Amino acid sequence: MAASAAAGVKMVAARPCISASQGMLTSRAAVSRIETTARFASCPKICCSRSLSSKRTGFVVRAMSGESGPQGLPIDLRGKRAFIAGVADDNGYGWAIAKALAAAGAEILVGTWVPALNIFETSLRRGKLPDGSLMDIVKVYPLDAVYDSPDDVPEDVKSNKRYAGSSNWTVKEVAESVKNDFGSIDILVHSLANGPEVTKPLLETSRRGYLAAISASSYSYVSLLQHFLPIMNPGGASISLTYIASERAIPGYGGGMSSAKAALESDTRVLAFEAGRKGKIRVNTISAGPLGSRAAKAIGFIEKMIEYSYVNAPLQKELLADEVGNTAAFLVSPLASAITGSTVYVDNGLNTMGLAIDSPTITS
Repeated sequence: MAASAAAGVKMVAARPCISASQGMLTSRAAVSRIETTARFASCPKICCSRSLSSKRTGFVVRAMSGESGPQGLPIDLRGKRAFIAGVADDNGYGWAIAKALAAAGAEILVGTWVPALNIFETSLRRGKLPDGSLMDIVKVYPLDAVYDSPDDVPEDVKSNKRYAGSSNWTVKEVAESVKNDFGSIDILVHSLANGPEVTKPLLETSRRGYLAAISASSYSYVSLLQHFLPIMNPGGASISLTYIASERAIPGYGGGMSSAKAALESDTRVLAFEAGRKGKIRVNTISAGPLGSRAAKAIGFIEKMIEYSYVNAPLQKELLADEVGNTAAFLVSPLASAITGSTVYVDNGLNTMGLAIDSPTITS
């Protein structure tokens, strides 16, 4: 976003100065006057409106110059294409990120877990942008990020009726499909996590359950970036979602999920270096507070986690999914062009607390 400026400069000399080396004093000093006038165009304002088409209904982003003064510093993702992996419902963080990026003008592609396709299609019909227009998802790809290539898929999964009718859904195949369909992307979002034994304490977690959590929740990000990096435009960005259990003990958040989140944050720093040097891609992760999404309810006590956060966080308010979505939009935008390898907390400040202020020990 650039503002145009027109400037006029006038210089008037009343009388030239005489050099001291000539042994003469000036009776009048030289007078110079500089008049500079500048007129700055107002920053463009981003506006979303619905567009009508015989093929699909979406939205159009248009820029309008304001005439009544500064319009702020908008996040502008027009001309950018985002692939968001892991959107499965209309109230989770992945969905909120998709809405925020779309509202900023990005073209949205989605990869959703194969068995959740029907749920997601329902969500599409209900999704709204901040201005009330329908979110336009350009294409939805079936995806199971646990499997890198068709050779990794076991026979029982191939024959599972929940996968019937879908094809090309491994990470490698989806990346190839996106390349064939669109050529390249600018933004990659990882919104995936699964721990089959998440309700078990770590001491009761099996090796299989622990490795499954690592595979689905952290290595899946490595795999996605590994396969999508070759089709990402230089200057692009990638983000993932993590949780405070990566660095603090959260009883009940088990099954190896805390370890998976710790691995994800460590990988974020390493990937920031490798992807930055190899493809000029920024890599960050958002540590989001608890949200009562459909996926989070699998933990079993998500409502208590939300209540605890509300009572003990510095900002005593409900954490909204859109707040995480807005942060993601900032992180993948040019406004965050020097930020990479970072864990950004969006949790009303709960991560800063070392003592639960609602503890009976200090309230009694």
